Amino acid sequence: MAWRKPTADKVMGMAKEGYSMPTALGSIRRLIMTPALADVTAAKRGFPVRESEITRHLEAIPQSVICGFEWGIDARGLWEVERRLSQIQPELRGFAYEGATMAFTIVDTMGRRGHRTRELLEGPGSPHIFLAYIGIGFAMARLPRPLWKKVLPDLHGSPYHPTMSWLAVDGYGFDRAYFDTERWVDRQHRPKPYPWLGSPDYFNRAVDQGIGRCLWFIHGAQAADVAARIEKFAPERRPDLWSGVGLAATFAGGADAAGLETLRRLAGAHAADLAQGSVFAAKARTYAGHVPEYGAAATLALTGLSPEAATTLADDSAVPETAGGADLPAYEMWRTNVRRHFLSVVENRTA
Repeated sequence: MAWRKPTADKVMGMAKEGYSMPTALGSIRRLIMTPALADVTAAKRGFPVRESEITRHLEAIPQSVICGFEWGIDARGLWEVERRLSQIQPELRGFAYEGATMAFTIVDTMGRRGHRTRELLEGPGSPHIFLAYIGIGFAMARLPRPLWKKVLPDLHGSPYHPTMSWLAVDGYGFDRAYFDTERWVDRQHRPKPYPWLGSPDYFNRAVDQGIGRCLWFIHGAQAADVAARIEKFAPERRPDLWSGVGLAATFAGGADAAGLETLRRLAGAHAADLAQGSVFAAKARTYAGHVPEYGAAATLALTGLSPEAATTLADDSAVPETAGGADLPAYEMWRTNVRRHFLSVVENRTA
C-alpha cells in the first residue's frame, strides 16, 4: 500500500482554515493523508529482510516521521507542535521534525498563508534544519510539480539556507524509493530534471543520494546486500548512492562494528563518497545537539574521525552559496571538498 497523494481540492479546502482550525478539521486532514504505522514496516513494504531488532530499530524512524506529520497536520499552533515533539527521545526527535515540516509544507503550499514552515524552521526546528529539509522533500513527493516552487521558505537567518536545501531533493528521492521501490529501485527510474536552485542538471544526483539512503532501510542495514544492490545501478550513479548509504548508516544506525567495517571495505573505490555522507550525518547530529553511540561508532568506522572532528571537517569544507553555479551548485562543491579530504588521505597512505 503506497502513501497516496491527497487530491489538490481536498488539501486546498482544508489548508485555508489555518492554525486556528477546529480539531475536527485537522483530524480529517490527518486521516486523508497519514499512513498507518504498519504501512512503513519492512514487511508491509515488501523489503527483502526478516523482522529483527535491527529492522524494528529502522522502522522506528519512518514511524517517528508519521507521528510528527500527524501532530503537524492536526496542529492548532506552533507551540503545541513544539511541545509534542519535545516528548520524542532525542535520538528520534529530528525525524519527528521531518514529519512536522512535511505537514506544514503541504498546508503552506496548498493554502493562502504560507508561513508555518518558516516559523517552525526559524524557531524550534532550527537545530533540526538538515532533517527538516528532507521533510520538505517528503511533501514534494505528494504535491504536483507546479507547486514545488512554493515549498522552500525564506530562511535568511540560517547559514545553511539555501545551500543545504538540496536535502529536500534527497528527501524526495528517499520517499519515492521507499514507497515505490519496484519503480525507483528495481527498475531504476529517473525523474524528469527540475531546476532546484537553478540547477536542473544536478537534480537527479541529489535524488540518487536519497535513493542511496533508502537502500540502507530496504536491506535492513546489511552491508553486503546494500553493496550488491548498488552494483546493479549504472556506474555513474554509484558515487551518489554510496554517499546516501554513508549518511544513513551514520545517522540511522543499524550496523555493528563488523557490519560497518564490511560496508567500508565493500565501498571500494567509493569509500570517499561513503565517508562524505557520514561526515554530513555527523554534522547534522552534532548541530542538533545529540549524537547517539551508534552514530559516533559509524563516523569513526567510515571516516576515521570522531563526530566532533567530522563536524570540523564539514565546517572547514563549506563554501558560500554564491560560489556555486548552474552546473555545480555550492552544495556539491561542499561535498566535493569533503571527498577530496578522504581521497588525499588514501593517496598519502599509498605514497
